[in-house]
Amino acid sequence: MSLPPATPLTRRTVLKRGLAGIFAYAVAPNFFPSSLFGKSAPSNRLNVGLVGNGLICASHIGTLLGRDDCRILAVSDVWRTKAVKARDRIEKSYAAEKDKGTYKGVDVYARYEDLVARDDLDVVFVTTPDHWHAAVARAAMLAGKDVYCEKPITLTLREGRVLVDTARQHGRIFQSGMQQRSNASFRKAAELVRNGLIGDITRIRTKLGEFPLPAALPAQPIPPDLDYDRWLGPTPWRPYNEKRILGNYGGGWRCFLEYGARKNGDWGAHHFDIIQWALGMDDSGPVEFIPKGFEGAPYQTHVYANGVRVERYEDGLKSMIEFTGSKGTVWVSRNDEFETNPPSLATRRLRGEEVHLYASDNHHSDFFSCVRTRQRPICDVEIGHRTASVCHLSGIAEKLGRAIRWDPAKEEIIGDPIASRLLDRPRRAPYALL
Repeated sequence: MSLPPATPLTRRTVLKRGLAGIFAYAVAPNFFPSSLFGKSAPSNRLNVGLVGNGLICASHIGTLLGRDDCRILAVSDVWRTKAVKARDRIEKSYAAEKDKGTYKGVDVYARYEDLVARDDLDVVFVTTPDHWHAAVARAAMLAGKDVYCEKPITLTLREGRVLVDTARQHGRIFQSGMQQRSNASFRKAAELVRNGLIGDITRIRTKLGEFPLPAALPAQPIPPDLDYDRWLGPTPWRPYNEKRILGNYGGGWRCFLEYGARKNGDWGAHHFDIIQWALGMDDSGPVEFIPKGFEGAPYQTHVYANGVRVERYEDGLKSMIEFTGSKGTVWVSRNDEFETNPPSLATRRLRGEEVHLYASDNHHSDFFSCVRTRQRPICDVEIGHRTASVCHLSGIAEKLGRAIRWDPAKEEIIGDPIASRLLDRPRRAPYALL
């Protein structure tokens, strides 16, 4: 009797065998050539699917095409034109390998459910508008995929706890897309604050900018290759207009609270995250949220239990984030703009006993490394949820026009049942999350 053919020994097969497979993979390099187990070996590259093929996805594609440790195999979008454009760009980049027969091309899916169901995908990038993040990310994790999800990772606060629970229950790796943590200047600023090197924090200011107010839009014909009902998903029905669904930074869907958290969920998701990191609040958050104008408040503000206040500015600051303490100030922005007062803090090296924060110099590399090692990445799902909570709670206070008190341990609004109802939203049938 002949024996069945052996299953090829690859990173994918050993990881799917659980702990025994992981152990075998750990010791295998002692017996097999590095060409088999190296992260860039053809059989061990991470296979990627991309859900949502608009503006931010194009940026991810540019990054992923420059890596030899992954391959994009599938794309999905409710607007076929966008999915086909993404596919053509990817296949053009991989053309040489396709000619050699080592690459089979990119499949296009109208429904993300069909993409995440593929057995050959390792990771899914969720790059849809915010109102689809939770459903797609959860479905991918339930299908055994690790997830990179754009920020903020949810539309509502309750969705965040669902994602955390799903990731933990199913052992999935989840990277939240607040890539400023993978930047040396932001890490240095956070370490100066965390170690008390600018003294007791007296004020934090951050610049978010502002979107125009959402406008009433006339109905337009729905493009024939767009599933507009599915684009709206769980949100209320609205007539189609191209300005509603475009994702450019001049507005589009980001102007509408139905699909996101406006600037709180745009730049706020980045800057509030760095502030959370600097204050050591990755598993907690502020206790009070005050909207601009409430009892004369000149700025939208949130307050931590120790009294530290974070003020949101539309403009007028010299940096994206400004930390002021009793002994100094730190200014930090993108493009490695970093300044301190006193200036000597900028080159001050941390001592061994001081707090050294998680060091990552590339958000995608950190994610892919954690997919292989099964360690939590620099922007784990809990971190993404806690940062998104700051965004959502700021929006709730703004919507109600009054301050709200928050218990970050219980994740409950205190003494305001009307505000508490806004921690989640009704979902239009048939787009239930659970």
